[in-house]
Amino acid sequence: MKNSFLICLAALIVSHSFAQKNTWKIVPGRITTPWADSVDPSNVLNEYPRPQLQRKDWINLNGLWQYSILPNSDEQVPANFQGNIFVPFAIESSLSGVGKSVGKDSILWYQRTIDVPVKRKGKRILLHFGAIDWRSDVFINGKKVGRHEGGYDPFTFDITGFLNKGSKQQLSIRVWDPTDDGPQPRGKQVVHPEGIWYTSVTGIWQTVWMEIVPQTYIAFTRQTPDVDKQTITVSASVDNLQPGDEINISAWKGNEKVAEKTSTDTAETLSINNPETWSPSQPFLYDLKLTVTRKGKIIDEVKSYFAMRKISVAPENGIQKMMLNNKFLFEFGPLDQGWWPDGLYTAPTDNALKFDIETLKEMGFNMIRKHIKVEPARWYYYCDKLGMLVWQDMPSGDLGNHWEPRPGVLGRQTDKERSPESEGYYRKEWNAIMDALYNFPSIVVWTPFNEAWGQFKTIDIANKTKQKDPSRLVNSASGGNYYDVGDIVDLHNYPDPAMPRPEIFGAKKALVLGEFGGLGLPVAEHTWQQKNWGYQSFKSNDSLFMRYNSLIDHLQELVRKGLSAAVYTQTTDVEGEVNGFMTYDRKVIKMPLDKLREANEKLYNSASDSSLKKK
Repeated sequence: MKNSFLICLAALIVSHSFAQKNTWKIVPGRITTPWADSVDPSNVLNEYPRPQLQRKDWINLNGLWQYSILPNSDEQVPANFQGNIFVPFAIESSLSGVGKSVGKDSILWYQRTIDVPVKRKGKRILLHFGAIDWRSDVFINGKKVGRHEGGYDPFTFDITGFLNKGSKQQLSIRVWDPTDDGPQPRGKQVVHPEGIWYTSVTGIWQTVWMEIVPQTYIAFTRQTPDVDKQTITVSASVDNLQPGDEINISAWKGNEKVAEKTSTDTAETLSINNPETWSPSQPFLYDLKLTVTRKGKIIDEVKSYFAMRKISVAPENGIQKMMLNNKFLFEFGPLDQGWWPDGLYTAPTDNALKFDIETLKEMGFNMIRKHIKVEPARWYYYCDKLGMLVWQDMPSGDLGNHWEPRPGVLGRQTDKERSPESEGYYRKEWNAIMDALYNFPSIVVWTPFNEAWGQFKTIDIANKTKQKDPSRLVNSASGGNYYDVGDIVDLHNYPDPAMPRPEIFGAKKALVLGEFGGLGLPVAEHTWQQKNWGYQSFKSNDSLFMRYNSLIDHLQELVRKGLSAAVYTQTTDVEGEVNGFMTYDRKVIKMPLDKLREANEKLYNSASDSSLKKK
């Protein structure tokens, strides 16, 4: 009987999976990545979505949902829906199975039935969203749970009090996204894509999932290493903590416990004797465990990890340099947009998400500038594991500036006057992004503004960023309007390398080249559209590499003069841009990996030579 039951259950699961697959198909007409064919609506992005705070029990809600696009005036949960949509792919994407635009005059509705365990007495049910762009109203069984505004930060609602008896519950979501018709942060999304501006992304674009937690549970942690003092400070936010509850924090090196403290305090500092430091060449990670106990009984337990890593600026040979663990390391990597031809903001699979980072490591890069987009937590997790430094941009929005000469500074623009509403959206989301990403050791630089796109109150924003996180460097305005604030002076120059003048800025700030290159090569049958562009165009792989190699030779001279870092445009082609190391579909690498690595190694050698120079 037992075997018969298992066979029937297996058949039911296979039948359900087949049914889901048959009711979805990718929207045709666009190029796709190699992973698109393996995408399965019954098992998509099923990896644990929050590596920095892990529990055993969770429920993935990705898959086929229902959707409708209705007028903006509609406020009630619809009685009927127009079709299926594949979550977590934005509705404009091919992988969503829909491929439609929404716009500011319409509302995107989602709905699905969720199964919540019947035995939940004394438990709390948390509904997690990796990201929804932009304004989300969440309903359970027709009752509004709450609203979230922000397209790039994760958020959670406790839905315990909204559940009906039984397991079946109705989840509905109302989404409004004005894209570039609104003042909110939106990165490179526009309603009418062209040039460096890309297709809009509306709605759910990261994993949706549920957790069943106890009444008292660890909501989040904050981990700050101090390499000089050989310590890690860990604070925990515990919901519904009771008097006398104890929190145990332990650090592990493999199976060896290296530090532990138990107390009623929610913050402790652990000594890590003779720590193994984290770097791109040796990305060592310690494991971290936290438990809440009450009268000797474990109430909640989570797992995390941390790294002993320090980023700073210090003088070397009379020039301020970016230091990793108190040593100069030249940081070199690509501008990384994080876009996909089939999923837009969302990689089709977890392996695809990891592929870009692995490939860039093979090319000899040690850094990625994440360009005006925020990735799912697992992307930063792979940077932590693989050893890739990250410069994190704030997604821009509310563009438009007054172009006026300002003698003696890098930029030629004045700060934008933003409305209180626009400023509020920016500050709220930048704060939330920094909180969400704080524990990832790979992130070493925060960049509030890019090229004066919506740049406002620069001094205040940069200072607030540094105050919030003094453990990282602040690049106040990459290629934008320069003010004497933050840790870095950042110049953009295409296509040839250049640098901020050492005699003017070198004694005060680290000097970086935030963007250069942009060498373009379209590859037939691997382009998004017929009209393509690069900052300088080529017709063959050989001529492309020769020009790239010449840029690296020029860059070596700048490294010797005190340049701390450089960012090449870019990882992949994106829509009309063909200036990537790889095609947009990731099927062609335009230059040989070994040659790229050999060329890039010259920069690190030049950096070592410059460090050995006497003052």
